Amino acid sequence: MKKEYIIPIFVPHLGCPNDCTFCNQKKISGQTKMVTAKDVKNTIEYYLKNFKDNNKYVEVAFFGGSFTGIESEKQEELLSAAYEFIKIKKVNSIRISTRPDYIDKNILKRLKKYGVKTIELGVQSTNDYILNRSRRGHTFEDVKNASKLIRRHGFILGHQMMVGLPESTRNDELNTAKDLIKLKPKIIRIYPVLVIKGTRLEEEYLSGEYEPLTVEQAVEISKDLLALFNAKKIKVIRIGLQNTNEITDPNNENSQVVAGPYHPAFRQLVEDRLWYDVIANKIKKINSKIKDVQVDVNPYNVNNVVGHKRANVEKIDETYDTNLIVKVNSKIKPGKIKVTVN
Repeated sequence: MKKEYIIPIFVPHLGCPNDCTFCNQKKISGQTKMVTAKDVKNTIEYYLKNFKDNNKYVEVAFFGGSFTGIESEKQEELLSAAYEFIKIKKVNSIRISTRPDYIDKNILKRLKKYGVKTIELGVQSTNDYILNRSRRGHTFEDVKNASKLIRRHGFILGHQMMVGLPESTRNDELNTAKDLIKLKPKIIRIYPVLVIKGTRLEEEYLSGEYEPLTVEQAVEISKDLLALFNAKKIKVIRIGLQNTNEITDPNNENSQVVAGPYHPAFRQLVEDRLWYDVIANKIKKINSKIKDVQVDVNPYNVNNVVGHKRANVEKIDETYDTNLIVKVNSKIKPGKIKVTVN
């Protein structure tokens, strides 16, 4: 099996027609200068030198901004620089992220020409009221049209959604996930909303108009969303923003995060909670007092079963007055557990 590598290239705020309530791409990426073909070439060469595996799949990813909203000449400049490495077989493909209202047949033709295989759409919500409230500038109808075009032209479709947007409820977010599932994306990113410096959302937070989710609230809803996507075999490739020097604990003086459900291991918390529910549900079905619960689990899943800083073990012990014993067993299939009680 080939090892997959991503070469990230940030194009902060290029091509984006407006500032969404929650957004400050320059703060999020820590990058403000215009990207050039030379930057693309240098970045790819730097990463390639550090990839050691011979059997690998390398993808260049243009993150940030709205790539297909950039002037067509600039798109061609950046894409052609990356495509040179595809032609000499050092890079396998390109992925881009963009807005749903910046997709049409001509744009897709251009992307196909330069080896783009994956297109991620920043959907955020499928509720038009919430999209308008967040100043997204597009509708769910735009999402549906773009998604169908992308799939029809043979690209891998990705969606990005957010948890905790202004006035969004748990039901809104569950409905967004269900709506997206119907559009058949292959990959999903789930981003809890963080209040970033220099955004309209910061103003709303400081005035008391907006209250961000707690870590606990964000973990609970993200867990339910993850379960929905897992059930449909849609790969969730990220939960939570990447931890960087800028996106870090709000108590850090260099952090651009003012408030919100920041945690350096947010995805692990979400996956841990899924496993906690599985174990807790099995314990609830046992109609008698139990002293010990042994869970046999594949080595791949052991950390999530134990929980971040042993959170699952301690919570099970405290809630059910029992002793949870986690045993590594390579005979158990990944994603499965065997529960034995005494």
